Amino acid sequence: MDVIHPWPGKPYPLGARWDGEGVNFAVFSKHAEQVDVCLFDPADPARELQRLALTEVTGFVWHGYLPGLKPGALYGLRVHGPYHPARGLRFNPNKLLIDPYARAIDGEVDFQGPVYGYREGAPEADLACEKDSAASMPRCVVLDDDAFDWGGDARPGTPWHRSVIYELHVRGFTMRHPEVPPELRGTYAGLATPAAVGHLKRLGVTAVELLPVQEYVDDPFLQGRGLKNYWGYSTLGYFAPEHRYSSSGSRGGQVAEFKQMVKILHQAGLEVILDVVFNHTCEGNHLGPTLSLRGLENESYYKLADDPRFYLNYTGTGNSLDVSNPQVLRLVMDSLRYWTDEMHVDGFRFDLATTLCRSPHDFDKYCNFLQATHQDPTLQKVKLIAEPWDVGPDGYHIGGFPTRWSEWNGKYRDVLRRFWKGDIQARDLGYRLTGSADLYQAAGRKIFASVNFVTCHDGFTLRDLVSYEQKHNLANGEENRDGTDDNASWNCGVEGETDDPQVNALRERQQRNLMASLLVSQGVPMLTAGDELGKTQGGNNNAYCQDNEVSWLDWNLDDRRQALLGFTTRMLRLRQAQPVLQRRRFFSGEQPWNCALKDLAWFRPDGNEMNEEDWQAPYVRSLAFLLGGDSIATPDEKGQRIVGDTLLVLMNAHHEPVPYTLPAVTWGEEWEILIDTAGASDNKRDRLAARGVVEVSARSLVVLSRPATGQ
Repeated sequence: MDVIHPWPGKPYPLGARWDGEGVNFAVFSKHAEQVDVCLFDPADPARELQRLALTEVTGFVWHGYLPGLKPGALYGLRVHGPYHPARGLRFNPNKLLIDPYARAIDGEVDFQGPVYGYREGAPEADLACEKDSAASMPRCVVLDDDAFDWGGDARPGTPWHRSVIYELHVRGFTMRHPEVPPELRGTYAGLATPAAVGHLKRLGVTAVELLPVQEYVDDPFLQGRGLKNYWGYSTLGYFAPEHRYSSSGSRGGQVAEFKQMVKILHQAGLEVILDVVFNHTCEGNHLGPTLSLRGLENESYYKLADDPRFYLNYTGTGNSLDVSNPQVLRLVMDSLRYWTDEMHVDGFRFDLATTLCRSPHDFDKYCNFLQATHQDPTLQKVKLIAEPWDVGPDGYHIGGFPTRWSEWNGKYRDVLRRFWKGDIQARDLGYRLTGSADLYQAAGRKIFASVNFVTCHDGFTLRDLVSYEQKHNLANGEENRDGTDDNASWNCGVEGETDDPQVNALRERQQRNLMASLLVSQGVPMLTAGDELGKTQGGNNNAYCQDNEVSWLDWNLDDRRQALLGFTTRMLRLRQAQPVLQRRRFFSGEQPWNCALKDLAWFRPDGNEMNEEDWQAPYVRSLAFLLGGDSIATPDEKGQRIVGDTLLVLMNAHHEPVPYTLPAVTWGEEWEILIDTAGASDNKRDRLAARGVVEVSARSLVVLSRPATGQ
C-alpha cells in the first residue's frame, strides 16, 4: 500500500470510523507520550505495513485521519509512556494493543507469546530489551457501519409483565441440534435457523438472554488444562461480537451475522438481551497480560489499591473496572448505546452490577453509572437487569437498584429451592411467590423488578438440582474446589444417576414442582436453556470451562425428557393466558372496588385463611394461595379493564399426601383442576364444588381455576 500521511482528524467518536473517504482514529490516554496506529496487511496479518503516530491531542484523546483507508483494514495500537507500576502506569510500546472501541476483532490471543506485563521491579530501561507481542495478538478490523440492511426491523417491545426470559449460550444451544446444519451449529446463524427459533416459539418464551457475546479470551490457565472459557466472562472488546460464534468469518462477518440473527429473532417476536461484563476485563491481576486497557491508561481504567502496583478485586478475577472514572463510564455508555442503536438489542443483564456502583469503593445508589443510565434517552427503550451483588465487602444489594431496573432475585431462587427440598420457608415463600414486595415496593418499584429464577448458567441445572447434593466438578481441573457448596439441592435419596424408578419419578415431579412454582409466581420468570429438556451436567455446578457435551444441549429426548418439555410448554401457555399471572402492581391483600374477591388470599389445608400465627409456625410445608382474577388492579396498555380467571394454587412440600379443603362458596362455587404436578389430573378436567376436598400428593403442586365473575 502507498504510505498514508495522517491528517489531524477529530477526537470524536472514539475508535476507528470510516466516513466513505477515509478512517478517523481516536484513542484516549491521559498519561501517554505517544500513540501509534499500526496497519497490517489483510493478506498477511503478520506483516506490518505502516506505523503512524497520532500527533493531535484534544482532552487526552489522541486522534488522526487517514485518507483513502478503507473497511477491511487491520490495525492495532502502541502506546508510549512511563512504565512505573508504583505510580499505576504500565505503558509499554512493545505491546500491540486492542482498540477498546474496535467493532470487530480478527484472531485470538496467544498466551505463549510475550503478552504479559514486564516483570515487577525491572528497571525502566530494560523495556527496550523486551520482545514485541504483535505476533501473539489479534487485529482490530475497520468496518463500514452502514453496510447492513435492517429492512424495517422493529423491536418486539414486549412489556415487562408479559416477559418470559430464556437464558442461553449461543454455541451450546445448537451444537448438538440435529436439525441445524452442521456448518451453522454453535453460531449466531445457527440460533437464527427455523429449528432453533421454532423451539423458542413453541416453548412460549418472549426473550433470549445471551451469555456474553462480546469478544473475550480463553484464560491461559484453562488453555494449559486443555479447557476453554466457555461462558465468556473475560471480555477483551466491548463493541465487538465474539468472532468464534460466526460462520461468516472474523473480518466483519461476525457483525453482519449477529445483526441478521437479531433481525430474525425480532421477526419471530423474540427480544434479545445481552449479558454484559463491565465489572472487569480479561487482563487479570498485576501479573496478568497487557492486551488493551492496561497498556492504554491503566490508572484510569482500573480500580487500583493503595499501593498502585495492585488492583482492587471486587470480582474474583483479579481486577475491577473503575466506572466512577468519567472515561470508563463513557466507554460503558458508548458500548451500551452502540449495541442498542447499531445492533438493535433489546436489553442488558449486568454481571456483578454492584461493582459498577462502587463510588469509589462502597455501593452508591446515586453513583455516576446509575445516574447516566437513568437519564440516557437511548437506554429508555431497552430493559436493564442487574445481578445485584459482587464478591467484595458489602457486595449484596438486592433491592438496592433504581426504579427503572429489574434484578436477578437470588432470594427467590434460594427460598424456592429450600421449600421444595423440605426446609421450612413458608413466610419467605409468601413474599417470593407474590413479587417480593418486601424488597421492591417501598422504593416505588413495580412487581417486575423481580426477575425470578430457580437455576441459571451458574450452578446446578434443574435436573441436577434434584439429582445431586454435592458438586462434581473434577473435570474443571481444580480438584473440586471451585463452584459453590451451598446449592440447596436434594438428590431424592440417591446421588447421581440411578435406575430406581421411584427415585426417578420423584425427581421428575420435583422438576415439575420447581418449574410450575416459577411460572405461577409474580415477577418476570427466567428459564435456563435445557431445563425444559431435563439437561444434566453430571453434577458439575460450575461448567464455565466445559465447551463440550457437558454444557451443550442434548436434543435427543427420551419419553421422560419429552414429557418435561410438554409440561413446561403447558405451564408457559397457562401463564400467558392468565392475566392474574401478569400483574404490574403489587397485591394489596384487599378487595378492590367493583371486584368480587380479594386480589390475594392465603389458605391453610383446612380451607380457612391463614392468620399471623400460621405464618409464624415453624412447620408449615403445605399452604395455598388465591389470585383474584376479576380485576388485576390495573388496566392494560389500552386502558381496558383486565378480567381473567381466579386461580387457586395448592402447594405441598410434605413427604405425605395432604387433603386440601377448597374455600367457602364466597370464593367460588366451582373449581377446575388445570395442573397437577403429580400427574393425577393431566389428562382430564376435574371439577370440584366449594368446600370439596383435593388430595394433593406428596411433594406436588395443583393449580385450579374459577371463571371470573361476569364472564
